[in-house]
Amino acid sequence: MHSRRTVLTTAAAAAAAAAGAGAGAAPAHGTAPAVGQQPADPAPSAATRARLRRLISRMTPEEKVGQLFVMRVYGHSATDPDPADAAANQKEIGVANAAELIAKYHVGGIIYFGWAHNTREPHQIADLSNGIQKAAAAQRVPVPVLISTDQEHGIVARVGAPATLFPGAMALGAGGSRDDARTAARIAGEELFAMGIRQDYAPDADVNVNPANPVIGVRSFGADPQAVARMVAAEVKGYQGAGIASCAKHFPGHGDTDTDSHVGLPYIHHSAQEWERLDAPPFKAAIAAGIDSIMTAHIVVPAFDPSEDPATLSRPILTGILRERLGYDGVVVTDSLGMEGVRVKYGDARVPVLALKAGVDQLLNPPDLAVAHGAVLAALKEGELTERDLDAKLLRILLLKERRGLFKDPYTTHRAVDRVVGTRAHLATADRIADRTTTLLRNDTGILPLSRRREGRVLVAGVDAAAPSGTGGPPTTVLARALTELGFTATALSTGQTPTQQRIDEAVAALRERDAVVVATYNVTAASGQRKLVEALLATGKPVVQLAVRNPYDIAQLTGVTAALASYSWTDVELRAAARVIAGRRNPAGRLPVPIMRADAPTRALYQMGHGLTY
Repeated sequence: MHSRRTVLTTAAAAAAAAAGAGAGAAPAHGTAPAVGQQPADPAPSAATRARLRRLISRMTPEEKVGQLFVMRVYGHSATDPDPADAAANQKEIGVANAAELIAKYHVGGIIYFGWAHNTREPHQIADLSNGIQKAAAAQRVPVPVLISTDQEHGIVARVGAPATLFPGAMALGAGGSRDDARTAARIAGEELFAMGIRQDYAPDADVNVNPANPVIGVRSFGADPQAVARMVAAEVKGYQGAGIASCAKHFPGHGDTDTDSHVGLPYIHHSAQEWERLDAPPFKAAIAAGIDSIMTAHIVVPAFDPSEDPATLSRPILTGILRERLGYDGVVVTDSLGMEGVRVKYGDARVPVLALKAGVDQLLNPPDLAVAHGAVLAALKEGELTERDLDAKLLRILLLKERRGLFKDPYTTHRAVDRVVGTRAHLATADRIADRTTTLLRNDTGILPLSRRREGRVLVAGVDAAAPSGTGGPPTTVLARALTELGFTATALSTGQTPTQQRIDEAVAALRERDAVVVATYNVTAASGQRKLVEALLATGKPVVQLAVRNPYDIAQLTGVTAALASYSWTDVELRAAARVIAGRRNPAGRLPVPIMRADAPTRALYQMGHGLTY
């Protein structure tokens, strides 16, 4: 608690300072706006609104309710998924495939996941997207589907290589360049667009003022609300300039919690004044930048809603603050309704109804679609929800689809994929941006950069956390390969997040045959076995370079380390950038976007925001 409050104070001070200063059969080409264009999104004409209202008037209540849902579906194909995926769909949704999901429930959106086998490779993704849109076009009232995914980059990416993967939010925060953030989002958006995806649940607008935050961390741009706000606005402009509906999350702010809303219900104990200073600026910036959609958080904020309903279900928060106080009239989408945070207080039948009454437009990924759809339909028929309210929500959703070109041309082609996705130019841009993010925290004895002459034989040890989607992992292997390509003889030894004594002994023995070690650490705690590993490696007297591959706070737990860096993720693009810094091919340029508090004195900063060394 003390360290959190100190971070709050530090962030507030920084904020005050900143304030002072397919398939070939697809019927159309599906191209994003030209590179460099940031089309203004003009207000829809009266004729457009009238046309969409006529479309809504043709829908049955069942069709209207279906349009409010964004649903997962298993399989690589809209009509012919693998048998195991068809069986999973039957079990969870009562349909065999995406086409049947659209025909039965009239869903307005579909979300792609790697674990649902939607994102194998770019051509397949494009074909799946086209198949979904063809199924939607064949319905009685044809409405294109808003296909979405979580492509934050960094540790959350559903579409992997060969698509271009960029540094995540905290790494970009360390780089500090709004141009880099906008460029990364624009290129990422162009690639998503080419695969038929038109909504990205990014950027993360949370301000990570709690080092113990288990769910946000490096997904946030940092702890300074004004700096986060600038980066959020830049990414919104980048994504939406590429034709992608951007989505700021998680309103009203998930940055100060030590509970994961996937498995529990977090409480945010900010006062209204603290919220205004710490949490509100990025969302205000997103709204000012013309954000298409905002995602709710499954968190309790007693200062705003004494009923202690999660924000997703809170009318005082979603209507009172987001709609009325902040003046936002775009689409509001829930975080996944399968998460425990929204299911703790009410049953799965009440949650979607309460969310709509609170001010939500889109209901994301309910655990049981039949129950959720039936509950909303019943609430409509019984008058708890009015058709007028439903029509207003539908109009917002359809206006978003109109703005992102879905009524004009929802399709894409293999040619569009080949022209845009994972091009050499895009990959090179990702590397250049990553080169500006690696942060050198400590270099007391001048170990870094390593010399090929003195430290030519390098051991790479440490964690091999599961690689973020579609990256080359495991991290020790990626680092060793990158260092070898830079002229070192590097070998990898995975010791894990909880290394055993036997594994520690193996690492020490391996280091005796090498000149230096790079040890990758991952969210080290006071009780972590990673501390014993680092201590044992230091005891050999050989040069030890510590690289934090997730949260940058590890160095506070590692006494004796004299060379320490932070990469903010273990994706290939960030590990390769760290390797270039370690090898002296690039000067470290990143600056801490969060403070690192001392482990032995949590109210005092070991390193302030903005700290970062260079060569």
